Amino acid sequence: MRYAIYFTPPAYDPLTLAAAQWLGRNAFSGEAMEPPAIRGIGIHDIAFNTALPRRSGFHATLKSPFRLAPGVTEQALLRHLMRFAGAHDPFDLPRLEVVRLGNFFGLAPVLPCETMRFLAAAVVQEFDAFRAPLSEAELERCDPGDLTAPQFANLHRWGHPYVMDEFRFHMTLTGPLSAIDMQRFELALRDHFEPFLRKPVEVANLALFVEEEQGAPLLVHSLHPMGRVASRKIA
Repeated sequence: MRYAIYFTPPAYDPLTLAAAQWLGRNAFSGEAMEPPAIRGIGIHDIAFNTALPRRSGFHATLKSPFRLAPGVTEQALLRHLMRFAGAHDPFDLPRLEVVRLGNFFGLAPVLPCETMRFLAAAVVQEFDAFRAPLSEAELERCDPGDLTAPQFANLHRWGHPYVMDEFRFHMTLTGPLSAIDMQRFELALRDHFEPFLRKPVEVANLALFVEEEQGAPLLVHSLHPMGRVASRKIA
């Protein structure tokens, strides 16, 4: 069993539902979803090129998947996450847009968000005591030969290379794409997601995801509201 602390909008947020349709799986229910019909790109193409993010579900990584340290229980993790979330106020991200991130696409803010950067760093630090050290096999899978020196140091200190100064908020939408597929996937993603990116995304909860066994799809275990109850927005 592994746990991860992510951000994802609520289950019935229009962006969550649009992403679940694109990825082909709803991370809240675990149900398979039919890919959208988009002119110029087939549903089988979409399904093939979203296989990697489909397993993880729609999310932005704050604390990457980890095994619990010896002596740490799920109940203790849940209690701490509830308290931690309640001590941080909700905030809005700058508007998200479809962006190319190396050889894949995701959603990222049009402007840097220091509040999110601070929150992500705080999550990594606060919950490191709950994380079992990476095994040699896990370190091998991270392919440290391709990492920069700061990323390599992060991997060994925090269990993930892209944290602290290396962190960039994003919500992955494809796996690695070939150069010839880049343009048509970018057009398809913009066509599908633009209607859902016209307003800011509120960061009002932290999500605990679980991976029941190695390689299994990750599922939302629980959402933990941010801020004091009296200050939360009433839907």
